[in-house]
Amino acid sequence: MTDINTLFPRRQPATDPQEPALLNWAQNAMLANKNAVIHIENEQQLQQVIAAAAGKVRIMGSRMSSGRMLKLRQPGDTLIDISALRGVLAVEEDSVTFAAGTQLHEVFETLTAMNRMLHASPGVIDSQTLAGAISTGTHGQGLQQSSLADEALRIRLVDAAGTIHEVSCQQPEFAAAQLALGTLGAITAVTLRTRPTTLYTCFKSASSADNLETDLLDWNQRWALSKAWWFPQENKVHTWNARESTPDERERWRNNHGNLVELEETDEQMNAAVDKTLQQMRDDTHIVDENGKPFRTVTRFKDFSDVIGDVYQVFCRGIATPQINIEIGIPLARAPAVIARMKAWYQQSHPHMHYPIILRCTGPSQAWLNPAWQQATCFFGFVVYYAEDGSLSADGLAFLRDAEQLLAQEGGKPHWGKYFDATLYDWPTLYPQWSAFQQVRQRFDPQGKFLNAFMTELLS
Repeated sequence: MTDINTLFPRRQPATDPQEPALLNWAQNAMLANKNAVIHIENEQQLQQVIAAAAGKVRIMGSRMSSGRMLKLRQPGDTLIDISALRGVLAVEEDSVTFAAGTQLHEVFETLTAMNRMLHASPGVIDSQTLAGAISTGTHGQGLQQSSLADEALRIRLVDAAGTIHEVSCQQPEFAAAQLALGTLGAITAVTLRTRPTTLYTCFKSASSADNLETDLLDWNQRWALSKAWWFPQENKVHTWNARESTPDERERWRNNHGNLVELEETDEQMNAAVDKTLQQMRDDTHIVDENGKPFRTVTRFKDFSDVIGDVYQVFCRGIATPQINIEIGIPLARAPAVIARMKAWYQQSHPHMHYPIILRCTGPSQAWLNPAWQQATCFFGFVVYYAEDGSLSADGLAFLRDAEQLLAQEGGKPHWGKYFDATLYDWPTLYPQWSAFQQVRQRFDPQGKFLNAFMTELLS
């Protein structure tokens, strides 16, 4: 089992811009010396840098994944920043091609301006790069869609020799390229399928968690998009269920100049649960600012109201806050049994937690390394926020560790871009296409140029 201090590192204080060390976005891991970072301006330069690299190479976008995904150790290793590769490269009738370094909010804004959207519901944070989001399995909510990677039609990448490959969805290795953890090469462009924009009306509610096992399945089967937050200590569930808007609702949105419509009537049912959660967060983090980012992520559940908007206005409403976030996918058919087991565990041990359990379900994915490969999946999310001094609540971390162990025992698969203890999982058993993925990776990178220490251990 991985040491808890290694798995959940302390956050470092803000560094002087002149410091030689480059940290990840959460500032809890040193990635490399800044002199190891190369900022490329175009695809040709990227080819040259990769081909000439003598050591290991990793590709950096918004640096939002856990630090070990990008960390480099040896002189001669190279961290390549692709953030200059951004914007629209091509527009077709049913697809748009974006440069890989384009941040998701730019993708969503561009598509919205075209009166288009992706089939996939967005995650809550939109500051990741497109390449980073598809390479780690970023997903939203709703059984009628799956991960962002499943909206890709073509992926353009540079392999370890500096050669360009255009991998399309008709090719057998596409399922490997869809979610490759940066181990096949450097993605430079992604073609995403699109459809006309749909407006959604999202109904927010609070209910008892007594019947969560069956309610979760019902919500996801009845609604186009569904997301829930489970407060075990209060036996409450806060739910967002959305369907396509009616003509009258669409007209109301247009009359609001295309901005999110928040309906006037508010509901206070979650207020007491939220106040208790906020107090626990304050005790754990010692953050003085009552309007600090961690608190705002929970305060939004108070005095909630139904809303009308496009899918990005409704669901892409996260607040990027340094945190330890674990998310484990469980086959949807097994989710009720896992919820029942978690209830029993909670009643027996009363673990300390300062944020509700997040429940998001998706349809099957075609990507070999996606936790939802070929089966509808429920993702259980757990969060602990950093304290003011960069520390983490010991009780909160114990809860994360116990929750992950429980879900791993149930056959859970972790979200690759978040935190997880790799020693808990038997990858070839969990992923039937593990060997096939390894064969594709070997073709694109026979010498392991794109494997840092963590990725080498993970894929060994």
